[in-house]
Amino acid sequence: MFPVYDVIVVGAGHAGCEAAAAAANMGSSVLLVTMNMQTIAQMSCNPAMGGIAKGQIVREIDALGGYSGIVSDKSMIQFRMLNLSKGPAMWSPRSQNDRMLFAATWRELLENTPNVDFYQDTVKGLLIKDQRAKGVITGLGHEIEARAVVVTSGTFLNGIIHIGEKTFGGGRVAEKAATGITEQLVALGMEADRLKTGTPPRIDGRSLNYAVMEEQPGDETITGFSYLQKPSLQPKDQRSCHISYTNQQTHDILKTGFDRSPMYTGRIEGVGPRYCPSIEDKINRFADRERHQIFVEPEGWHTVEIYVNGFSTSLPEDVQYKALTSIKGFENAKMFRPGYAIEYDYFPPVQLNYTLETKLIANLFFAGQINGTTGYEEAACQGIMAGINAHLKVKEEAPFILKRSEAYIGVLIDDLISKGTEEPYRMFTSRAEFRTLLRQDNADLRLTEMSYRMGLASQERMEKVLAKKNGTTELKTLLADISLDPQTANDYLESVGSAPLHQKQKLAQVLLRPNISLSGISSQIPAIKAALQQYDTETQEQAEIQLKYDVYIEKEKELVSRMNQMESLEIPDSFDYSKVAAISNEAREKLKKIKPRTLGQASRISGINPSDVQILMVYMGR
Repeated sequence: MFPVYDVIVVGAGHAGCEAAAAAANMGSSVLLVTMNMQTIAQMSCNPAMGGIAKGQIVREIDALGGYSGIVSDKSMIQFRMLNLSKGPAMWSPRSQNDRMLFAATWRELLENTPNVDFYQDTVKGLLIKDQRAKGVITGLGHEIEARAVVVTSGTFLNGIIHIGEKTFGGGRVAEKAATGITEQLVALGMEADRLKTGTPPRIDGRSLNYAVMEEQPGDETITGFSYLQKPSLQPKDQRSCHISYTNQQTHDILKTGFDRSPMYTGRIEGVGPRYCPSIEDKINRFADRERHQIFVEPEGWHTVEIYVNGFSTSLPEDVQYKALTSIKGFENAKMFRPGYAIEYDYFPPVQLNYTLETKLIANLFFAGQINGTTGYEEAACQGIMAGINAHLKVKEEAPFILKRSEAYIGVLIDDLISKGTEEPYRMFTSRAEFRTLLRQDNADLRLTEMSYRMGLASQERMEKVLAKKNGTTELKTLLADISLDPQTANDYLESVGSAPLHQKQKLAQVLLRPNISLSGISSQIPAIKAALQQYDTETQEQAEIQLKYDVYIEKEKELVSRMNQMESLEIPDSFDYSKVAAISNEAREKLKKIKPRTLGQASRISGINPSDVQILMVYMGR
């Protein structure tokens, strides 16, 4: 009934979809196994993509040839570029999406991707022989063979849902949990643990009073995520989000349910996400806060369903409802469904190689929440990397690994396998040492050529990158040649609070001043506007950023060069840490467990001191 596939992907969430697309587009035969064909690429939590650091990840996925950026652009109902008041390294794109259109677009793209087959069934076990993954065993009893397996199980592994005192098995509401894989892998020697996440109630938008809330409209300029084409969404057509706040009455009502809360009665054992806590956790941990923000987010174009961002909870339904109706604008709210918490199995990611292949079992790859992360974007980027490396492993080609200095994806994977995580891992710009280099605007310049060389990024992508690269170089040269005359430039300079010119000065130099922008100058000086007409907005932005931040970019490149010296010092798999008597016991235990690939990775392991690294360096030198 089934052929032998190159790659089987278990689970069709954000990680699984990207893994299947990547492996298939590189030439592998792929089987995507999902429990429900109707929930492919389901947005289980909030109907949004991107955000701080997450937006950079979506652009990196797109630059590599993944689909998340394209799907987000096709299904967005609102777009905002966050942090525009800060430097370009902090700019982060975010979209509000139509939940149903997002999933439908993903499925359509996958169905039009050659080499992808689908099968609806549960995977209850893996075919493993001689410590090597050979396929999967399904709930209907099929043994389907493959040369590599990518497991992207999300919250489904032994998932348990909690609503107040009610507890039942499930991977999502109204969907059953998956069993068998955890038990099999633990029996083989892998370590598993539990994590928790949650979701808020869904509300009937017709029952809300938006007039008393703060409106949050979209941007007037819609940049989008994908480098291939601009979104078709027009600024005037965007759906607004709204903001309201909890109050002391809300907090008092929520506290009445604490004695029935699974969080406080000990029924939930898993650790929840630190940076996306439940509302009961917020009012408990931040007792001095008089209010907390509530983001009122529409679920799509053709639905009245509202996602109440900031009100994630597992309290009893009656407490959830009563607390909600105490919030301004929610007085007459009607609930579609209550919020809930979900506990699930994950495998601490120190058990992985940089390729996301497990160290214990060859040709078995993990991606997404099974590795302890939280968020669609974090899952999707692991998915594309696992799919790429599963294909490369099957074809006996060199692995594809991104460094911390090359992508947020590289930072995420290095953090996971070097430091592990005991709580759901979320990406932030602060996790990256080189965020001036890792901007959302240059992900294509950083990554597309690498992807194109190994056969994933398309010719069209590569041509666009080359055009942007060449155009940026030309424009920087032009800006360095154009001289600004005081007579034509001073009116603009004074209008933005900048000192007037007393003699001609090169435009590139003037752009280094605070509050001066290329778009601002060109809008006021017709000659400059005419000179820039042949360059699109993206090229103009790129040239301006590179000119303004050249000093900082060069400093970061110097730091990268120093770090690469440590990364070039590879540690053999056979290295015996027990013979290095001078390092601490903690360092020895961590090094034996994680088995870092390089001295650079060893230096980033929690519990490894600089002195331990120096001792290792001396020992390796000998």
